[in-house]
Amino acid sequence: MAPRKEQEIFRATLGLLVERGYEGLTVEGVAERSGVNKTTIYRWWPSKAALLAAALIEADALAVDPPDTGSLRGDLEALVREISALLTESPSAEIAVAALGAAVHQPELAEATRHFFADRLAREQEVFERARRRGELREDADPMLIMDLLGGAVWLRAVFRGLPLGDDFAAEAVRTVLDGAA
Repeated sequence: MAPRKEQEIFRATLGLLVERGYEGLTVEGVAERSGVNKTTIYRWWPSKAALLAAALIEADALAVDPPDTGSLRGDLEALVREISALLTESPSAEIAVAALGAAVHQPELAEATRHFFADRLAREQEVFERARRRGELREDADPMLIMDLLGGAVWLRAVFRGLPLGDDFAAEAVRTVLDGAA
């Protein structure tokens, strides 16, 4: 499938998720909105859960590129700013909240969100590999734990508490994780 057409399908999928929730998301609706025949969609994705999983991972709206600032601290601050933007700017904020909310009650969507987070961590691995090569990170440091602490702080502050993320939030969160609070 052509990349442009695939992105149109993903935009339609994520737009319907935000507008109608997971229950209201249908392959027929995606086909209508994207101008693609539903049999074509089913040829590439066997279910709406598979389609949504692909959209969460591959959609341009949710794209995150691992930064390379030259330091672990700089890379992590950039990642926190990217996660912050993802959770506070439209349309990605609405998509993330809708997907997370629906995943609580839909096992197939919970699997899709697990794939989303696994894909993100896989993309972020190079940040940690470079940091180890530069001697900035212990060999036994757990990248998933580091990203869970940082990403979780953004989710909790921005989404669940509804508080703004100040200009110094990324630097302070990274400083606390890397240096501790004492």
